[in-house]
Order: sequence, then C-alpha cells, then structure tokens
Amino acid sequence: MSERKVLTKYYPPDFDPSAITRTPKHLRSSGPKVITVRLMAPFSMKCTQCGEYIYKGRKFNARKETTEEKYFSIPIYRFYIRCTRCSGEITFLTDPKNMDYRAEKGAKRNFEPWRDSKADNHEETEQEVLDRLEREENEEQEQLERDKMAELEEKMLDSKREMAIADALDEIRTRNARIERSEALGDEAALAHVQEQVDEAALKAQREDEEAARKAFMTTTGEKVKRLVEDESTPEQATISAPPPSFTRVKKAKKPLANTLGIKKKPKPSLV
Repeated sequence: MSERKVLTKYYPPDFDPSAITRTPKHLRSSGPKVITVRLMAPFSMKCTQCGEYIYKGRKFNARKETTEEKYFSIPIYRFYIRCTRCSGEITFLTDPKNMDYRAEKGAKRNFEPWRDSKADNHEETEQEVLDRLEREENEEQEQLERDKMAELEEKMLDSKREMAIADALDEIRTRNARIERSEALGDEAALAHVQEQVDEAALKAQREDEEAARKAFMTTTGEKVKRLVEDESTPEQATISAPPPSFTRVKKAKKPLANTLGIKKKPKPSLV
C-alpha cells in the first residue's frame, strides 16, 4: 500500500515502453469524439416506440457527439438520450441556422404553432418580404396617427372636463356666498321682525288700556262721568280731628340701685 504513495517509481534498466500494448482512453475510439454531458430536453417530444411524452426541460445524462457536418464553420452536435419509459434511444441535433434543435431518431417533436409561423416566414420570397415590411410600416404609421388623434381627443376631453369642474366650483362658491348673505340678512330681519312684534304688542296693550279707561269713565248713554267735589260742611269733615302727635322725650322712672345689683331684699317680719 505504501508503494502507490511515492512520488517516483522504480523502472528497471531493461524497461521498454514500446512493449506496452495498452492505449490511452482518449485515443481508443477511432470514430467521432463522444463525451458524457448533463443536459435538459430542448423541446417537448413523443417517443415513437412507446408513445411516452417527454416535456421540455427534463434532465438526462446524454452522450455528446461531434459530427462532420458544419454550418458556416459552426460544428453540429448530436446528443443521445434514453426514453424514460421504454429506454429507447433518442437522438437530436443542433440547428445553428434556426438557433434551435431538431429531432433525428427515436422521437417526434410536438406541434408548436409559433415555430411553424417562423418556418413560413423563412420560406417567403424577397418580394413578399418587402411587401410585408411595407405593409407593417404603413400599419405602424396609421397606428401612430391614430394614437396622435386619440391623444389630442383625450387632451380636449380633459380640458372640457376641467372647464366643467371649474364652472361647477364657481357656481358652488356663488351659491354658498348667497346663502351666507341671506343667513346674515335673515338674522337681522328676524331681530327687526321680533322688535316690531314687541312694539306692536306694547302699542296694542296701551290702546286696550286707554279703551278700558275710556269705557270706565263713560255712562251707558255715552256721556263722560264728572268728578263730584265734596262740600266742607259734610259731617265727615265736621268731626273733631285728633291732636297731632308729639315727639317730646318722656323720662322713665329710675329703678332702685339694689335691683340693678341683683340684691333681693328679704321682707321684714311683721310684728303683729
């Protein structure tokens, strides 16, 4: 085991390298160069043997072979894979012309509408291509003109909408100002109306009092009642009038000193 770890090995003096018949691995195959690679299916396909569908992007361990075909000095490669169901061999090639891949054997590529349209475009003649380009250019010009007209119409509609909004705002402001003025005038008018009602009520009450007083001093025949002046010789005035009140100060009798000091005198016993 220690011999394989040495840096140099011993070669005997009679060693002859030409006597070795084993060839290196990269020189054994005389055909095209084949290497093993890991890749994904470039397109969805259907196996022609078992009908298994292989979707695009499925991973395989494939063998890559360089063919002798070339497209403008670009080599074309062939890949070998196995069907996931029946293990049948499937091969496909690179297609530098269309920047794609094409199935060769063992599987059939599924239908792709966009790929067929591209193939139809490649089959067009020069005149058809020129006509198609001219038609597309005209369509683009018309579309550009329509876009300009649509943009102009949109700007006009926006300006009309802004004018309508401005008019509506002015109308709202005017209405609000009118309402505020009417409310202010309405308060003053209400106060004036209340004052007028109060004045009318007072005047009406005064007129009613005057009318009641006038009726009180009128007889049933409509004549005014005259005030009667009483004679001085009436018995009521002949009565003796009371003397006028006097405001002179009246002196009260003084109490004895003993009473002011709180001393009570005992009654003297009677001798009888």
